[in-house]
Amino acid sequence: MAGHEFPEPADRKRVADFTSDPQAAEETRHSCDPAFRHGVVVGFDGSTSSERALAYAIGMARRSGSGLIIVHVANRLPTTVWAGCEPPVFVDVPDHRTEVLGLELACADYLSEVPWVLVERGGDICHELEEVGREYSADAIVVGSTHGIAGRVFGSVAGRLARRAQRPVVVIP
Repeated sequence: MAGHEFPEPADRKRVADFTSDPQAAEETRHSCDPAFRHGVVVGFDGSTSSERALAYAIGMARRSGSGLIIVHVANRLPTTVWAGCEPPVFVDVPDHRTEVLGLELACADYLSEVPWVLVERGGDICHELEEVGREYSADAIVVGSTHGIAGRVFGSVAGRLARRAQRPVVVIP
């Protein structure tokens, strides 16, 4: 089955609005496909460790007969814009890597046996993976391990996610 990409809702605000209703923002995120309920969430950014995590998640989804929710947390760095004495406004800088990853995944033969969907999010990786897991009532979250000095200094995504997640987290080396 070919993959599908869920773009962000058209009515989702790009600029932080401190006067808006937080309930309305949460309601726009519940547009997930019910066919992927109780699926396997996997964090994917195209790195070697995330490719290993994707391969493991494909096997998990195939064995359990469930769907695969591939999550790419876009690199959206908030840019502060000052307007006189007004409080700062945060503007998302878009990351087009999700489009490239979506095209690569759509052409991949190894995803043909499992129904999958690509979800793009922006923000903290751990929070967004857990949020997608909650929205889809996922059975597990699969992530690759972090290598390098940044993971040792700031804590790895896998370690932080394992401490805070409300569902099983599988860390692939």
